[in-house]
Amino acid sequence: MKQFESIINTAIQEGMSDVYITGEHPMVSRKAGRIEFHGAIRGSHQEIDNLVVKLLSALQLDDLRERKSVDYAMSVGHARLRINIFTSARGLSLAIRVLPGAIPTINELNLHPSLYEIAKMNHGLVLACGPTGSGKTTTIAAIINDINNTCSSHIVTLENPIEYRFQSRKSFIQQRELGAHMPSFAQGLLDVLRENPDVIVVGELREPETMKLTLSAAESGHLVIATMHASTPEEAIYRLCNAVPPEAQNEVRYQLSLTLNMIIVQQLVHMERVGYRVPLLTIVRGTPSIKNIIRENKLNQLNSVIQMSKHEGMFTSERYFDEYLGGRKTFSPYSQVFRHAPEEAQDIQYQSPLTDERGEASPPASRKRTTKTEMETILIRADLSSQEMEHMLTINEDESLQDILKKMEK
Repeated sequence: MKQFESIINTAIQEGMSDVYITGEHPMVSRKAGRIEFHGAIRGSHQEIDNLVVKLLSALQLDDLRERKSVDYAMSVGHARLRINIFTSARGLSLAIRVLPGAIPTINELNLHPSLYEIAKMNHGLVLACGPTGSGKTTTIAAIINDINNTCSSHIVTLENPIEYRFQSRKSFIQQRELGAHMPSFAQGLLDVLRENPDVIVVGELREPETMKLTLSAAESGHLVIATMHASTPEEAIYRLCNAVPPEAQNEVRYQLSLTLNMIIVQQLVHMERVGYRVPLLTIVRGTPSIKNIIRENKLNQLNSVIQMSKHEGMFTSERYFDEYLGGRKTFSPYSQVFRHAPEEAQDIQYQSPLTDERGEASPPASRKRTTKTEMETILIRADLSSQEMEHMLTINEDESLQDILKKMEK
């Protein structure tokens, strides 16, 4: 763990966005979008296994055995990490995304100032889209923190996992994580509507039921901010409208046309004159012309309307690059945004013993979980020779003293 913490501290200081660790292979990092190898840092398969046992809880180890992967977030030193542990041909591997301890502002992220307007919205839908690793989660965190600093609101987030932890300031923020606090995004949305929120944040729109409930929440008078994997505004709208059977698509298009406030599509591009990557956005606003295109299902006209709506604050990615990024005089460097700083949220993370960790009344009877102690024992045994194993005495928790003595006599 000490070596792991040292790696993370070095990653922060040197501006690495990602760290990859796998058995019998040099550590790999991503810096300014480029892959780098670190030959001096190499762990054995056994060392990686031991690290995973130290990083995961008993429940997470159980998930790893069942699904062969685990996705979660944790705090190490002054950094927040999103970690994906998965199985590969090299055994267990870790993909680690380094997040800043302090949540950056919209301006620090080199984003367009129109994103500050989201804090003034009382209802409707804001979609943040982009591929994995484009920074949309950090953009959403900056928007939420702007609302937190300027508005008296009740904000509930539904995430998988909780990446940035928020400290309530002017707003009251409650964060729920998939698996730990809710069985699904759909159930989380049903719950949150009974909790009188002003702002609902949905970590990812993927399942059709989640998409339908998100639109219903926006339609019922809440400000809903959600993320989606889509590379263009047209793709985002298409995915939302086609998440339901054909006979229900007209209704969904009508709901979306009523609720849409803004679509932000984000990617990262390298700016030669500053020497690092910055967000490149496409911004679509819910104007009458955009809503009419959605309602009448004329998405082939969407890009033309965006191009002609400069005066209404819309940007294609090309115009955003030329006019906004090209005209911006100063940029915040990556090292400043992901600076070495303590986490703002200091709340103790607590799991009530009154609830099962899976949110179930009781674990499935057919499933036997491996405890953390049992997993550590398995790893210790892996290092022992077969001769040493013959002299080991295994004691089960439910064995009586008499049974143990009989074993020792043998």
